[in-house]
Amino acid sequence: MKDSEHPFFRPLWRRVAIVAVCVIWSIIEFATGTPFWGMIALGFAGYAVWQFFYLYKPADEGKAPADEPKTSEPKAGAEPKE
Repeated sequence: MKDSEHPFFRPLWRRVAIVAVCVIWSIIEFATGTPFWGMIALGFAGYAVWQFFYLYKPADEGKAPADEPKTSEPKAGAEPKE
């Protein structure tokens, strides 16, 4: 799992809030006359958009692990249920 696919980022509002905070931070930096930090914050916002909206694929919670087959047959050595 990549960091951008962490369960914390699953709700859309959190991903939007992170991008919004970076854009607002950028605007504040430009407004106060520090364009270097404004560009840094704008870069963070661009990277967040790339990671959270373009490349984002949420982890499927309902998927069974690949090593466990989806069968109703008992495993070898297990006692049958009656």
